[in-house]
Amino acid sequence: MKDLIIIGASGFGREVAWLVERINKKEQTWNLLGFLDDNEEIQCTTVNGYPVLGTIHSVTDYQDAYYVCAIGASKVREKVINRVKEINPNIKFGTVIDPSVEMSDLVTIGEGTIICAHTIITVNINIGNHVIINLDCTVGHDAIIKDFVTMYPSVNISGISTIGYCTELGTGMQIIQAKSIGDYTIVGAGAVVVKDIPAKCTAVGSPAKPIKFFE
Repeated sequence: MKDLIIIGASGFGREVAWLVERINKKEQTWNLLGFLDDNEEIQCTTVNGYPVLGTIHSVTDYQDAYYVCAIGASKVREKVINRVKEINPNIKFGTVIDPSVEMSDLVTIGEGTIICAHTIITVNINIGNHVIINLDCTVGHDAIIKDFVTMYPSVNISGISTIGYCTELGTGMQIIQAKSIGDYTIVGAGAVVVKDIPAKCTAVGSPAKPIKFFE
């Protein structure tokens, strides 16, 4: 088994620990060493039976381990990953996929990506690095999901769609076929995307429309 450390010990981090346990019940794959988290209040404690090994600066103490970042907010996750790469340029990232995920062999997945239970990913799909696909999502043919995207539970991505870099898709949102969502955009829970959504905005509603733009 390969050693694994989860960056982030809050709610989603605990869910990822459970995901790793589910993987190991199917096939012994990961030796989960514990968590790294910058929260000083939980240092030297255990979280759901796994030790908090230190802050993110401790990536230099576990050179042979693989890491996944279980921080749901895309921009925060991007910042943390960039920081740990500065601290340890040789850091290795794992990819963890729940055994219940249904996925063809015609899917490419980048390093550090987390795919949760009961998700379906069909054919000719490109999923980037450090992507989070939460529970019960679907991704249709020829979709492109760029680095640091977060898909919250029950998101439905139709075929030939493109999800931009560091974008967040709220719980239960849907996008129809052949549409795109720009980089650093947030799409609200339950939104239905029927037209392209630009970069760096918050979009909500059915049909989804931008309500706020930001730098």
